[in-house]
Amino acid sequence: MTPELSALALAGLLQAVQFVLFATPANIELGVGYTSGPRDRPPSRQLSPLTGRLQRAMNNHFEGLILFTLAVVVVTLGNQSTQVTQIAAWAYLGARVLYVPAYALGLRPWRTAIWTVGFFATLTMIIAALV
Repeated sequence: MTPELSALALAGLLQAVQFVLFATPANIELGVGYTSGPRDRPPSRQLSPLTGRLQRAMNNHFEGLILFTLAVVVVTLGNQSTQVTQIAAWAYLGARVLYVPAYALGLRPWRTAIWTVGFFATLTMIIAALV
C-alpha cells in the first residue's frame, strides 16, 4: 500500500472517530427518541456549543475527504507517488487530527490555519501528480 493510501485509510478511521465524538453527546443532548427517528422536524432543543462544533468539524472533514480521496486516487492510479505527495498526504492527515480539537475548543485563528495546511497539502498532491 502506498503511503498516500495509508493516510487515506487512517483519514477514514479519523472520520469514524469524529462521528463517535459527535454522536455520543448528540444522543445524550437530543435524546435517542429523536436521533433514532426520521428527523422530520427540528429537534426540540439545540445541541450544546461543543457538540455543535464537533458536528461541524465532522461535516467539514466529510467535505475535505472528497478532495483528498480524489488526490490519492490521482496519485495512486497515475503511479505518481513521490516524496512530495507522501509528505503532503501525511500533512493532510496531521492537519485533520489537529483540526478536531482546534474546532472543538474554538481556537481562532488556529482552526483556519490548520484547515489551510490540509487544503494546500491536498492541492499539492494533485499538482504534483500533474507535473
